[in-house]
Amino acid sequence: MQLKKKDFIEIEFTGKVKNGDIFDSNIKEDIKKINPDSNPKPFIFSLGEDMFLKGIDNFLIGKEIGKKYEVELNPAEAFGNRDSKLVQLMPMKVFREQKINPVAGAMFNFDGRIAKILSVSGGRIIADFNNPVAGKVVIYNLNVLRKIDDIKEKVKALINFLFKRDLKFEIKDKKLILEVEKQMIQFVELFKDKFKDILELELVVKESPEKKKDIEKKQ
Repeated sequence: MQLKKKDFIEIEFTGKVKNGDIFDSNIKEDIKKINPDSNPKPFIFSLGEDMFLKGIDNFLIGKEIGKKYEVELNPAEAFGNRDSKLVQLMPMKVFREQKINPVAGAMFNFDGRIAKILSVSGGRIIADFNNPVAGKVVIYNLNVLRKIDDIKEKVKALINFLFKRDLKFEIKDKKLILEVEKQMIQFVELFKDKFKDILELELVVKESPEKKKDIEKKQ
């Protein structure tokens, strides 16, 4: 069976820089080479829906389940070319507010953006916000484990991709009912079209009864 756009699949993968080191994986033996404390998780995504690299999406469409592949991606298909505008001069006070000691070569998270400190000179810090693999040719080893047919497993995978967490949900009469905290309702509703397009389910967002009770108790 050939894979097609919108198919949900589970894969094992390892990405490495061409002629270089591994930078990402969900295989225990490989991810341990990057971080010994890592705990790899299964990776499920929908093909052609920007849930993984576009180059991987394009490569896997038309391929078969249960087979292993190797694909080489140029920067445009992977993490993009380096952008000199993303190498920025930052004031020391930014790091002091975050209680970070800037050291050349260190990585830090600045409002959800990962950067590498290139140099520190007095109160002048130069940081690089480019993806560490930007501008490089990368190679991915892929193992297509299975196609996902269970709608609940698909929903869970999409929720985790969009919101980086598990959410309580129910599927009823072509509707996907999600329960979230009150402050999240408007944000989650922004993805109605995404759920409709990928899963053909109408998204209904409700306030979580548990969270509502917690708020009422505090009042």
